[in-house]
Parts: sequence; structure tokens; C-alpha cells
Amino acid sequence: MLALTRKKGESIIIGDNIEIVILGISGEQTRLGILAPKTVSVHRKEIFDQIRNENTEATQNVKEKLKNLGGSF
Repeated sequence: MLALTRKKGESIIIGDNIEIVILGISGEQTRLGILAPKTVSVHRKEIFDQIRNENTEATQNVKEKLKNLGGSF
């Protein structure tokens, strides 16, 4: 893991086209701005985990239904 120290108004660049800007710091919270192409998904980790879990469940449900219909996986 790379650990960086940034101040309000400073930023970091990821790859060629993603910029993370420190918008503000208040107590233990840091406000971030993320500039990324529309083709790049940006989520809070808890939302990303929820999406991944829902997709995994949906895939398992489809596989189970296909198995019940005689398909194999």
C-alpha cells in the first residue's frame, strides 16, 4: 500500500486519467473529489462490496435455475 500525505487543495493522479483531490478536512473526515472518465466506476467501498455480493448471489441463482432445467456448469 502506498501512503501519501496531502493537504487541502492538493491531489494525486492514478494512471493517466484519474485525479483524487482533497477538498477539505474536518476532524477525522476528509472530503475527496474524484475526476475520472465516465467509463470508470467510482464507489464507496461499502457500496462496491454490496454490488459485488448482489452480483454473486444473482449469478448463483441463475446457475441454480439452469441446473434445475438440466444445464451444467
